Order: sequence, then structure tokens, then C-alpha cells
Amino acid sequence: MMRANVLVLSALGLAVLGLPLAGCGGSEEPVQENSKAPAGPRLVLKESDAADWQDVSAEVATVDQAQVLARIPGILTSLSVREGDMVRKGQAIGRIVDSQLGPQAAAAKAQMVQAQSELKRVKFLHDNGVYADARLEQAQAAAASARAQYAATTAVAGQGIVVAPATGRVLTADVPAGSPVAPGMPIAVITAGATIVRLEMPESLAGKVHVGSQVRASDIGNDGAVGRVVKVYPSVTAGTVKADVSMPGIDDKLVGRRIAARVQTGTRKALLVPDAYVTERYGIDYVTLVGKDGNATQVPVQTAPSAQDGKVEILSGVSAGDTLVASSKGAAGQ
Repeated sequence: MMRANVLVLSALGLAVLGLPLAGCGGSEEPVQENSKAPAGPRLVLKESDAADWQDVSAEVATVDQAQVLARIPGILTSLSVREGDMVRKGQAIGRIVDSQLGPQAAAAKAQMVQAQSELKRVKFLHDNGVYADARLEQAQAAAASARAQYAATTAVAGQGIVVAPATGRVLTADVPAGSPVAPGMPIAVITAGATIVRLEMPESLAGKVHVGSQVRASDIGNDGAVGRVVKVYPSVTAGTVKADVSMPGIDDKLVGRRIAARVQTGTRKALLVPDAYVTERYGIDYVTLVGKDGNATQVPVQTAPSAQDGKVEILSGVSAGDTLVASSKGAAGQ
């Protein structure tokens, strides 16, 4: 009898100890039951056109660049501009001196004066019947030749003035005063034309980017800048294609700066929804899906940023034709 009581008490003790263990079992997260759809704006999903984007390298540039070239050999005695200075077309910005031009000009001037004096003497004698017409014509030709030689020498000396070929901003002016220069040697580079963004794209994008394609630059200003392609260059260099982008508001002080840009390469069908229809919990995005019976279900979805302000793209979880209802937070903000 004693032994039977002990067995009964043991069984009861094990049963009591098992109660907490049973309470700890079950699923980690309860399944959410369907509920009546909340009041709020509703949206029937449908596919719309979304832009495809490609990250490319870009540089702030100008439509063209004008080189300031030396026209005569000599010494660059002065250069009055530096990088960043604004210049106007025809402005004198430096001077080149050739040590040989001075003696050459003096000699040409002396020959001209002598030829003029000889012409004056021959003409006097011709008028008095001493010289024939042929002698006068010979003196006149010599005087004209001497004047032309002097004019040519003076013109060459004038080419020592370094002038700006275009109106714009000086990009480079790295030849110091006192340096010897040769004809055709670049002395400075000046911007010419409007400021643009020049894209450098892989040649695989040559058929996808065209005039009118949208471009976004993220390194200009606080919110970036938006523009459109105005020219695609027809040549391929080292596997890259260039394109010019008109982007209003770019400061020409940034010419030469490398920036990151995204160019539109086409369109595709996508599910775009306003932010108000998507909520986030514990790092997972959810939408409220309304069924045909009027009940609402929280459905996890995969989203991605959209180029349209205030909208996101839904990649998976729902499909076109589904009806969503805005979250209470989003509905209150509308």
C-alpha cells in the first residue's frame, strides 16, 4: 500500500513539472489572422513604365576648349592670367619677344627709307628728262618692295602678343614667364561655350543612350542635378563612348571635376506604389492586401528605391491587379 501511494505522488509531480514545459512550446511567431480591411485610400496595382539606370563616369566640361598657342619663337616675357581667371576674346594676356626681330625690323626700316629717298631722286631726274620711264618704274618697284618687307617684319613682331581666342575661364596657364616657346606651343587653355557634363560610358551602352536620355549627377549641389543628353559622339575610343549632357545650374568653376552620374538606358514595366502603402516592421516591408471578401492581410514584400519621388518599386510579394490599402500613418498624412 505504501508503495502504491509513492507511485501516485511521483506521477502527479511529473505532471506538474511538465506544465511549464508545455507552455514554452509552440511556434515562435503567431500567425496573423485576416481582419476587416481598414478605412483608407485604396490602390489597384498595375504595371507602369520605369526607367532603367546605369552608373557611369562623368566630368564637368565645356562644349569646347580653346588653346592659346605661341605664334612666334622666343621668350614668354609675361603672362597676366592664372587658372580660374575670366578672359574675353581678343584680350592680350601675354607677350613673346624674339631677340632677332628687333635687328630685322631696324634693317627693314633702313632699307625702306633708302628706297624712298632713291625713288624721290629718280623721279626728280625723270621729270627733268634725265632718266627714262623704265628707270622710274624700277625705282618705284624697289620702294614698294622695301615697304612690304618692313610691314611683314612689323607684323611678325606683333604676333608676339598673346591673345585669348575665346571668351571664357582659364583652365590651365602653366607656362611660367621667362620660358622659351616655339610656334604652336600651348601656353594656356580657355573654356569655350556652355558648361556641360561629359559622360564616359562603356561601348555596350552606345545603342541604349540617345539624345533626350535623362541623367542624374549626385556630386553636384546638395540634392544633385538632373539633365538630358544633347549629343552622343559617334566614335569609340578605348572601349568608351562619350556623350554631352545639358545640366542647368552647373557652376563653370567646377570644370574638370570628376563626378558620379546615372544615365537612363531604357524603360521596363514595374509596380510603383506611393510610400504610404508600405510599412516597415523589424526590417521587413509589408503592404496591406485587400481580398475579394473584404478582409485585409499583411503581406511581406520586397521593395527597391524608385526614380519617382514619393514612390517605391515592389519587386515581389504582390502582383498586378491586387488591391492595397494605405497604412493608417500614410492615410493620415494625405
